[in-house]
Amino acid sequence: MPGNLAMNLDHLDWPFFDASHRAVARQLDAWMAAQPAAPGDVDEACRGWVRALGACGALAHCVPAAHGGASESIDSRALCVIRETLAYHEGLADFAFAMQGLGSGPISLEGTARQREQWLPRVARGEAIAAFALSEPEAGSDAAALSTRARRIGDGWVLDGCKTWISNGGIADFYCVFARTGAPGPKGISCFLVPADAPGLDVAERIDVMAPHPLARLVLAACRLPGDALIGADGTGFALAMRTLDIFRASVGAAATGFARRALHAAVTRAKTRRMFGGTLADLQLTQAALGEMAAEIDLAALAVARAAWRRDVRRERTTRDAAIAKMTATEAAQRVIDRAVQLFGGQGVRVGEAVERLYREIRALRIYEGATEVQKIVVGRDVLRSSA
Repeated sequence: MPGNLAMNLDHLDWPFFDASHRAVARQLDAWMAAQPAAPGDVDEACRGWVRALGACGALAHCVPAAHGGASESIDSRALCVIRETLAYHEGLADFAFAMQGLGSGPISLEGTARQREQWLPRVARGEAIAAFALSEPEAGSDAAALSTRARRIGDGWVLDGCKTWISNGGIADFYCVFARTGAPGPKGISCFLVPADAPGLDVAERIDVMAPHPLARLVLAACRLPGDALIGADGTGFALAMRTLDIFRASVGAAATGFARRALHAAVTRAKTRRMFGGTLADLQLTQAALGEMAAEIDLAALAVARAAWRRDVRRERTTRDAAIAKMTATEAAQRVIDRAVQLFGGQGVRVGEAVERLYREIRALRIYEGATEVQKIVVGRDVLRSSA
């Protein structure tokens, strides 16, 4: 994104965060502001961000300390401050960081010693690109309906099926693939570590979306894996996927907040400098009201994200509901904030290459991936019913 400017980090003074989180954000903010523009080729740009984020130490926050990570277990607040900072500066950098954590998350949580030793240090150093392969053409929001099959043959496994909307598809070095090993429903699903060069794994189609990211449809046709490719116990894959998403879902809200903060900064700058009606756009009460509402929405979203991450890190509580609220609240708020920013820019706001135009394209996907807003509402509603029983 052109014109990388420092982000206001005052909200990190909230008691949800420690001095270590503030230090990470300050260092990363300065580092991002100094980064050159990424190359135009999306795949190469994403690979470059993975290498750079590994070299600067940011990816160490995606894995546990025992395997090259920054803390004993994955620190949700660190994930959130990093994603907010990266998203403020460059959406593809945030994407690269997030997918390293999400893609390797099942291995961090339930991988064997060999799986962890083989992949996690390389993920942390930016030397191996990870991918999380859960969605299918007929199993997106209803992930438990997936139909990819895994069969035991001899001392190994054979996988058959199709995965789609897979982030890092085509550039990943390994995939955490979810496949059915048992009966229909969530308890019949298992997770497998599939190297990119596994026989029978094919990148069938590259998928282009409005905010360019590496996405692909994968086909597994008699994809042969060794017996030790299973991550966790047989039949626990769906629970493992949900545990992984619980960790990273709040950080989606943090990324959305980063996008929104950048949009507010751009809107304020525009309002102060745009001459009209004998003054500036900022002189109009309608503009002041819009900016005030945007700032309030950002603060409320940031509070929801911080609470979810703090409860997981400090209180060690189950945060499925909190993470869903954070993701839903922050992504929807950011969509409204960015839309208002585009409106304040007028025709300039929809010009390709303008910061708010890019933000408008970036934010839209966040309301869908890792569980669409409607799914988050269901998650929260079910928890409300459970807790009132």
